[in-house]
Amino acid sequence: QVQLVESGGDWVQPGGSLRVSCAASGFTFSNYAMSWYRQAPEKERELVASVSQSGSITNYADSVKGRFTISRDNAKNTVYLAMNGLKPEDTAVYFCTVGGWDMIENRRAYWGQGTQVTVSS
Repeated sequence: QVQLVESGGDWVQPGGSLRVSCAASGFTFSNYAMSWYRQAPEKERELVASVSQSGSITNYADSVKGRFTISRDNAKNTVYLAMNGLKPEDTAVYFCTVGGWDMIENRRAYWGQGTQVTVSS
């Protein structure tokens, strides 16, 4: 069965950096685009970034553009989200999901359990 396991969430000070990972299994990873979402307390889930099957095409929400980088390693079945210049408003649970930028949220069948990122001083 499809499994997505996020890791790497942590507490970090404003301006700091963090990389979260998502290990995928149960499907042919290299055949699918992947995305990261986040959900802050009392807010709707937000699409943050997506990467194409090969990793050559990426898309970002305006709120993270220039600060976050999505990448993937198809040999390791893993997708990453590197976050720099973190702000308190980046505090959220970060989820990975199968599917690219154009896939609407309610069509996404597979989600990880999430990893908490907290940005505060």
